[in-house]
Amino acid sequence: MDAAQQRGGTNASPFLWFIQKPFPLVRLHRETIRLSFNSAGRNWLYARCRNMASPRTITIVALSFALGLFFVFMGTIKLTPRLSKDAYSEMKRAYKSYAKALPGLKKIGISSVLLRKIIGSLEVGCGVVLTLVPGRPKDVANFLLLLVMLAVLFFHQLVGDPLKRYAHALVFGILLTCRLLIARQSDDRPEREDSREEQHINDQEKNKVKQS
Repeated sequence: MDAAQQRGGTNASPFLWFIQKPFPLVRLHRETIRLSFNSAGRNWLYARCRNMASPRTITIVALSFALGLFFVFMGTIKLTPRLSKDAYSEMKRAYKSYAKALPGLKKIGISSVLLRKIIGSLEVGCGVVLTLVPGRPKDVANFLLLLVMLAVLFFHQLVGDPLKRYAHALVFGILLTCRLLIARQSDDRPEREDSREEQHINDQEKNKVKQS
């Protein structure tokens, strides 16, 4: 029995072999996890961290935050005089001129006050979504604000305002367009790349398990 154990333990009892080498299955499983994490796991973490800290993601977050705060501010000015009485009075005067230039609004029951409140509420709501809400709602809010900016530019052109009066709407309309395009480019990336990466990682894990 001792000679057989000294030659390699081929004839030893399985119980004695388990006692001499405690928990071989646990060690094998731990070694498999270590090998998998060293190769596939590290690649997976690197790919996810790279996507999270990509320049495109940073640009989208920065634009969303800045644009959201701006439109919350502008919408609040249209709705209440608490921030600035002068700006609120100017908004009231401007929307009265817009309503006069569009007599069709009165026919459908939209007064200058209602028009101002609608646009102001849209700006506040969409600005909050851009600033705080993650995911696809940001793109919806971005699109709605872009429509609002186009409507505001149309109003300014309709009453013949000079460029300095609607330059801010033009600039922020361009920024909204840029943010939407960048966001759509990141969403339109072929999902095959992610599935390809996952398949590659799974293949590496299987190979490491087989080798171990």
